[in-house]
Amino acid sequence: MKLTVALLAGAMMLAGCVSTSKVTTQPEQLEHHRFVLESVNGKNISTEKPLELSFGEKMHVSGNMCNRFTGEGKLSDGELKVKNLAMTRMLCTDAQLNQLDALVGAMLHDGVQVDLTANQLTLATAHDSLVYRLADLMN
Repeated sequence: MKLTVALLAGAMMLAGCVSTSKVTTQPEQLEHHRFVLESVNGKNISTEKPLELSFGEKMHVSGNMCNRFTGEGKLSDGELKVKNLAMTRMLCTDAQLNQLDALVGAMLHDGVQVDLTANQLTLATAHDSLVYRLADLMN
């Protein structure tokens, strides 16, 4: 019993030492970079062409799933929103790509949490996550 109380007290003291400051991705970390989609909701993605997401000057966002999309993004407190997202409207024969079009469109329009750690970019909502890897610097 004394051991349990001592362990509990020690854990509480250590918990007080943990930093709770929120580290967020900044626009300059994303600008001029291109990322390739690796997984959706933990499942690896394999397609004929790379599914990309690129960031240009002033958070210009562009990319492709089945369709191409583009818009001006705003990154605030780790959340990316792209107002006036424009997307081509082709119907693809690959149902997965059609679903990804709808998913990425909704995520970017409604707002998505962004985390860039090393060469991995994660876009996440309460229900979905897209994981990209850094492809290269844009010219």
